[in-house]
Amino acid sequence: MIITRRAFTAALSLTGLAALIGLSPLRLITEAMAQTAADVAKPQSLPDMALGPQNAPVTITEYASMTCPHCANFNDTVFPKIKSEYIDTGKIRYVFREFPLDIKAAAGSMLARCIAKDDGPKYFAVIDLLFRQQNDWVMKNTTETLTRIGKQAGLSQQQVEDCLKDQALLDKIAADQKYANDVLKVNSTPTFFINGEMLKGETSFDEFSKRINSLLKS
Repeated sequence: MIITRRAFTAALSLTGLAALIGLSPLRLITEAMAQTAADVAKPQSLPDMALGPQNAPVTITEYASMTCPHCANFNDTVFPKIKSEYIDTGKIRYVFREFPLDIKAAAGSMLARCIAKDDGPKYFAVIDLLFRQQNDWVMKNTTETLTRIGKQAGLSQQQVEDCLKDQALLDKIAADQKYANDVLKVNSTPTFFINGEMLKGETSFDEFSKRINSLLKS
C-alpha cells in the first residue's frame, strides 16, 4: 500500500481529532467495527432465515446467490461441517441472506421463501436442494425445474406461478440486497460476516474453525 501525503495527513487529522475529544484511534476503529456488527445483525425487509440458538456467542451471516457456483460448492463441502460441529451443538447461530446476482437467482430465492414461509430449517433444506440441482435449473429450463421442485415441496402449480410473480417479495429481496451493498459493502458472493467481521469468497472449514474457536474462547 502506498502512503500518500494526503492519506498521511488524513491519518494525522484523525489522530488529532481523537485526542481532542478524548478518544484513541483504536477506540474509533473498535466502535466502527461494533457499528458494522450491529448493521449486520438487524434484518431489514425480510425476516432472517437462521439455524442455531438466537443467543449463541457467535453468529455467522452468509450472503449468497442461488446461481453462484462458489456458493453451491461451499454449501456442499464446507457448510455440512460447520453445521455438525457448531450449529447442531448450539455453539453458533447461522443466518442465510439472499444476494441474487441475476433474475434466475432471485427466482430461486423467491421459491425458497414461498416454500419455507418462516420455517428456518425448512428454508435451509430448500436452498440445499436448489444448490445441489443448480446446473439443472440454471442452465436448462429454469421455470419448469423450479415448478417441479415447488411441487415436490407441496406447492400447487398455481402457487408456484404466484410465487414467481410476487412483485412485493421481489422488491423486498432487492431492498435487502441494496442495503447489503450500500451499507455492508457486499459486492460478491459468497460473503460472510462472523460477529460482524467480513470474510469474502469461498473459505475453508479450517479457516472458519480457527475464527469461530477464537471467538468462543474470548
